[in-house]
Amino acid sequence: MKCALIGPTYPFRGGIAHYTTLLCHHLRRGHQVEFISFRRQYPDWLFPGRTDREPSRPLLAEECQRILDPLQPWTWVQAARRIESFAPDLLLLQWWVPFWAPVWWSILWLVRRQARPRVLFISHNVLPHEASRVDRFLARRVLGQGDAIVVHSRRDRDDLLRLLPGADVRVTAHPTYEVFAQAASSPTEARRTLGLDDETRVILFFGFVRAYKGLHYLIEALPRVLVHLDAHLLVAGEFWDDPAPYRERIRFLGLDGRVTLVDRYVPNEEVGAYFAAADLVALPYLDATQSGVVQIAFGFGVPVVTTTVGGLVETVQDGATGFLVPPGDSEALAAAILCYFQEDLGPIFRTNIRAQRDRFSWERLVMLIEELAGV
Repeated sequence: MKCALIGPTYPFRGGIAHYTTLLCHHLRRGHQVEFISFRRQYPDWLFPGRTDREPSRPLLAEECQRILDPLQPWTWVQAARRIESFAPDLLLLQWWVPFWAPVWWSILWLVRRQARPRVLFISHNVLPHEASRVDRFLARRVLGQGDAIVVHSRRDRDDLLRLLPGADVRVTAHPTYEVFAQAASSPTEARRTLGLDDETRVILFFGFVRAYKGLHYLIEALPRVLVHLDAHLLVAGEFWDDPAPYRERIRFLGLDGRVTLVDRYVPNEEVGAYFAAADLVALPYLDATQSGVVQIAFGFGVPVVTTTVGGLVETVQDGATGFLVPPGDSEALAAAILCYFQEDLGPIFRTNIRAQRDRFSWERLVMLIEELAGV
């Protein structure tokens, strides 16, 4: 199969870039792939973080054509011409924010004037958390051009079918990011690097911080946990919200020395230390469709406590690979954390995670893509 793949990759940072790069890597094991990426991903004024560039060396580099710029339409034409000359059987696009709708629509229109490759979208978020009518219009207009759409949760499938009744939408598990674990240090070395005690239980919250991630509920849960056991909360990720209220609440609850806030994007080479040091990953999201952080955790074999929102209920098996609690419930969150440690569930949960590796494999995703491409 000849596949043209469009999406972000290094030096752009974040989960979609990691995902697209790993997908390219696994597709190239059996197929010819023309990988088209970006010169610029977002204008600086639009990106909510400090930068969209990866500050570290590439985790996994794949050869690509860096062509697209969202503010330069002539680069969209260049990308379309590159695709036309490649003559793919399949055109595979990543969808995560409506910002890219004009680019994708234009490329599809230009390419389909000359050829009719099958068009497949992989949708990571159908709509933003606070979708407007414009967002819905753009998503409908662009995703409706696809012959099929792959999603990683039933919630995304349901959202898509409300948006595009009758669309061919397929659900498959989000693959695991095991690549971060391949060069990870031992738990002892990781804790030494991060300045953590070997004997304390380490609870990790990882990823950028916004209100819907529910970090404040995890902070509120911590005093209930500390009544019964020695624990430390490690928060690693760039704050896209004002960090001051979080710091004030930590001080008010007397948690100084029990919480470490690492307010920055964690580069590739440091990710392993945080997950290797963790006994448990806690993701108290108030809203989500899926989570790449869960798949990083599972790549390290680390169990997850999270909430019953979106696709998280499909990924984390309650009482087997982690715990699921109601969103916005600090008491239930504390109870789950205590149960995990007091009943020493780490070994059996880690065994269960290892047993499910095939379910979260990249090979399974590639097989679905091949099926939808008619290979």
